[in-house]
Amino acid sequence: MPEVEDAGTDRDMTAFYQPELARVIDKSRLTDRMVLLRLQLHSGEFMEHQPGQFLQISLPGYGEAPISLCSSPTREQTFELCVQAVGNLSAAMHDLRPGNFVGVRGPYGHGFPIDEMAGRDILIVGGGIGLAPLRSLIDYIRDRRGDFARVVLVYGAQTPGRLLFRDEIELWEQERDIDTYITVDEPDEGWEGLTGVVTVPLAGVDVDPERTTAAVVGPPVMYRYVAAELFAKGMRQDDVLFSLERRFKCGMGKCGHCQLNDLYVCQDGPVFRYSQLVGRSEAIEVWAPEDQRD
Repeated sequence: MPEVEDAGTDRDMTAFYQPELARVIDKSRLTDRMVLLRLQLHSGEFMEHQPGQFLQISLPGYGEAPISLCSSPTREQTFELCVQAVGNLSAAMHDLRPGNFVGVRGPYGHGFPIDEMAGRDILIVGGGIGLAPLRSLIDYIRDRRGDFARVVLVYGAQTPGRLLFRDEIELWEQERDIDTYITVDEPDEGWEGLTGVVTVPLAGVDVDPERTTAAVVGPPVMYRYVAAELFAKGMRQDDVLFSLERRFKCGMGKCGHCQLNDLYVCQDGPVFRYSQLVGRSEAIEVWAPEDQRD
């Protein structure tokens, strides 16, 4: 099991064991369920992290919960969290205002292997709120655009009103640094884009399997079908990256709440290669092509 020091930060080790304060700098509403919080560590230090890592966020009287970082480590002065109101803590976070404080532990886990992804084509597949942690990767790539080859985003949500970061998606489309395919399951009267689940536009994306890395984040039900589509395009198991969601309690592999057979999602993940998950998670496992089976 990797040691805590591998989590990707030079801040004092107390950040891993006890919360430190972070102040809310700005708050904006993304959808009827989601708010975006921009924060800054009270110490003035930078939140050094990898795209794909998560924090343990706490509020007195409400407890603690894991939330993925949705900002790039290249934006050093502040960091951002996309929060969905699904429980007491997250609902209380929706009531936060600039100047309020939260407790922060982390960052925890292993994010996307950005050094290995450099120079390759990047295929980003997101479903629903899965775009939040993927935004950290997208902004990292945009800030270092010359380090990566072709970048494709395929993103889907249930309705147009639940699409995250719509203004930013329009900017990505205008800049043409990222090929974007946006779809919804249930279009409204004003929707002029694609309709269908995320695998519908994904099926039409041309992929060079020898030079492409796929980063996939979304609801677990999506993973099996996305994996099947990627393998049909000839992609290798090691080049397909999934981020798994668990109800992390400690973030350090001590409580066992996130254990997946012999893996601890909070430390060994949350980002995994498909090959690491074969035989460990029926929810995402599909048959790979004959030449990729173990």
